[in-house]
Amino acid sequence: MNYIAAYNEQIQSGKIAASRRIKAVYSRLAAACNDRSGKYVFDESRATRPIEFIERFCRHSKGEWAGQPVRLELFQKAFIQALFGFIDPQTGCRQYRESFFLVGRKNGKSTLLAGLALYMLTSDGEGGAEVYSTATKYAQARLLFDEAHNMIKQSPVLSKHFRKRKNDLYYEPTMSKFQPLARNSDTLDGLNASFVIMDELHGVKDRNLYEVMKQSMSARRSPLLVMITTAGTVRECIFDEMYEYAAQVADGNVIDEHFLPILYELDSRAEWTDPAAWVKANPALNTIKKFDDLNAQVERAKHNRNELPGVLCKEFNVRETVKTAWLSFDDINNESVFSLDDFRGAYCIGGVDLSITTDLTAASLLFMKPGDNRKYVTEMFWLPADRLQERVKQDKIPYDRWFERGLVRLCSGNTINYSDVTAWFKELVQEYSLFPAWVYYDSYSARYFVEEMQMEGFNMVRCIQGAKTLSLPMQMLGADLQAHRVIYNNNPVLKWCLTNTGVQTDRNGNIVPVKNQSPKQRIDGTAALLDSYVGLYEHYNEFTSAIE
Repeated sequence: MNYIAAYNEQIQSGKIAASRRIKAVYSRLAAACNDRSGKYVFDESRATRPIEFIERFCRHSKGEWAGQPVRLELFQKAFIQALFGFIDPQTGCRQYRESFFLVGRKNGKSTLLAGLALYMLTSDGEGGAEVYSTATKYAQARLLFDEAHNMIKQSPVLSKHFRKRKNDLYYEPTMSKFQPLARNSDTLDGLNASFVIMDELHGVKDRNLYEVMKQSMSARRSPLLVMITTAGTVRECIFDEMYEYAAQVADGNVIDEHFLPILYELDSRAEWTDPAAWVKANPALNTIKKFDDLNAQVERAKHNRNELPGVLCKEFNVRETVKTAWLSFDDINNESVFSLDDFRGAYCIGGVDLSITTDLTAASLLFMKPGDNRKYVTEMFWLPADRLQERVKQDKIPYDRWFERGLVRLCSGNTINYSDVTAWFKELVQEYSLFPAWVYYDSYSARYFVEEMQMEGFNMVRCIQGAKTLSLPMQMLGADLQAHRVIYNNNPVLKWCLTNTGVQTDRNGNIVPVKNQSPKQRIDGTAALLDSYVGLYEHYNEFTSAIE
């Protein structure tokens, strides 16, 4: 049976509620099943083999279904057929080598993946198969491993041929093994993986884990890497990068014939209170996942703000910030872009947040257009060159990739050279004939920088970092971000800084920015932008008159 076509008919007709990206992907998959002209063709027999294996040999090990045979849901069968069914007739190799599977928790992912791991060990035709489950913590990686081991113990056929060794499961007929691995990517060299499961990707901060596991499959003819996860609250880890890539492929903006994106998510944040939409992120709702349990979680979150980020992320796959964050990810996220060419000869307001060694240094320029209440922002960031790799390795933040993209600049040595910041301001002023009316700065360690900037003709204004100065501009900035009136060219560094920003409130209700997570999570981009907003707040009428 073609489960892809059956599932596609259900979701396109509205019998099963699905997100727009699920509909788009399965529409293309269903069409591809009938297309015999391309390099890859749909082989229903190959597509169905893993399903038959799982339902014949695998049994549940926990809960009310313990001991009963696994019966896969339609969405699971459609996913398996998509992964395994599209074949190159010339080589016999599968089309899809990598998949990003986003689904709410308690939708049967452990059972599904444990079954697939056993199939890949025993029945995929790969001699010496190496199957790995990986996660940010070893205990998480062990969950899939233990589930597979329990399935083996319940199967008289499988248990004859498997041996549980100290660190792995060994399948003797093909000399294959299944092993759980933690995030310590420094110890993963030398693997020859055929199937890799990356569980709970939202918690994996170390991109090296992904890179090493992907590279470990390079010698295999038909490897497969499946990333399965809920959304998360940690920004700029590997999850954000892979999610955005998967969304681009699902939307048809990026063509990658070997990458399969399956994104069970709400189409908008507002749908989290609509029970009819919940199945979009929870395809096993009312079968594997209990509706009453989810309803109870939602009702609690309605009355407890601290519960909301967890419910949005884990139940509905809405990307969120941590509960101590100033703003939600939906408030902050703005993918609109602009060109600085639109502001040639324009007035603007600058902001600078300086550091010496550890933190980022950030600089901001803020623009407005006549009759337009949006704010247009460009920012630049600096790190000491000698500390780049240290920061990447210790903080698990992709500063090196941001540097490659021109979003971060490096200062020679192990400290920040403030002349590099001055050079950036001069560069933009000269290239675009700009007129920075004021440049607001945090006076910390700023003496020589201010003198240099003043010598270059910039009007420098000290910005005291206290509630009296920052509270009202910060409220103004927050309102603009929530209304998506701040256009920042989708700069990932600034977006990361904004998601890391919390608030400290005094007894009078005044607010100032603070780091809402660990010290490694920087807010310097927020601070520089806020300094610009202080300038806008103090000179609003003067500035808006100047741009008319």
